Amino acid sequence: MDGWKDQLRNSIRTMDDLKKRVNLPQEEEKRLAEAIEIFPMQITPYYFNLINWDDPDDPIRKEVIPVADELSVAGSLDPSLESTITRLRGVQHKYGPTALFLVSDMCSSYCRFCFRRRLKVEGKTDQIIESPEHLKNALEYVKEHKEIDNVLLSGGDPLMLSNGWLDTILNGLRDIEHVRMIRIGTRTPVYLPQRIIADEEFRSIISNHNREDRRIYFVVHFNHVRELTEEAITGLRMLGEIGVILRNQTVLLRGVNDNPETIRELFNKLSYVGVTPYYLFQCRPIKGGKYFQVPLAEGYRIFEDAKKGMSGLAKTARYIMSHTTGKIATVGIEDGRFYFKYHQAKNPEDVGRFFSLPLKEDAYWFDDLM
Repeated sequence: MDGWKDQLRNSIRTMDDLKKRVNLPQEEEKRLAEAIEIFPMQITPYYFNLINWDDPDDPIRKEVIPVADELSVAGSLDPSLESTITRLRGVQHKYGPTALFLVSDMCSSYCRFCFRRRLKVEGKTDQIIESPEHLKNALEYVKEHKEIDNVLLSGGDPLMLSNGWLDTILNGLRDIEHVRMIRIGTRTPVYLPQRIIADEEFRSIISNHNREDRRIYFVVHFNHVRELTEEAITGLRMLGEIGVILRNQTVLLRGVNDNPETIRELFNKLSYVGVTPYYLFQCRPIKGGKYFQVPLAEGYRIFEDAKKGMSGLAKTARYIMSHTTGKIATVGIEDGRFYFKYHQAKNPEDVGRFFSLPLKEDAYWFDDLM
């Protein structure tokens, strides 16, 4: 099954699909079915085959297979309050130089820790740029705000768009002189590398929009070293060959990568294959996904321990909370204090601000420290 569209057509979406492949206890079936009713399941056969079903604690399994903990009502469907920085349909503008376009509510596989699960849970497709009129309005907004020098395409996954519509969006952005950089946030190299490997037209479109002085970045999202398969590495190599600059963001996830050895191995291998680690994100307190969270103090120590065996390139990543007030870097623990720095901020005056708060070992999010 080499074609990427075949992968999507044959994705595992229902309990019947799952039961054809694995034997699950009846009680687990019931809980999974309830979780899927709230937030859908979708897994490409390629990624499904990476799961070790002999290991109930398999980290790959935990990323995509629902569990009963998702039925918890704790947390928020909009933990970073993206609604407060949405300027018009599909356009978020939180930081001066950067605009974010939500261009899709579809992914090739659904992460169980997804912080935008509201797009599926609430069915709010009115938050997506999905028509020429929506795109025209979004582009006009960017034209009017000349401080914007980069636009991030996100979703959902932009690589789930048709080649023609993706090309149209990129054409519109390339016509705006002050947009010097386009970023594409995607898990496609993880879940569906065939989309890159088998689709020459797609690669040609990306290549055509890449300029020596106006680059395209792919911000990919590998959470575990087992996701860096031969196919994934081939897809990354092919992107690199057409001039794409590759950065990776990882989410710190309980039961997936919450130990120094796993983070170290992942970040080292990413650097070996030409992908620079960019962020290690604190998992957000998303409703239905809070069980993935690791306490901040524990996360900080995990990352600091992991960095002891990394090269300089592998440990360029920052440990970040994407909070409603900005991206807050966790920079130290000393004498019962937690030390932070605003890497980016909603209030421009906060950018670079260094501050400390009393250490709380059981704090999972910035608000828990206040």
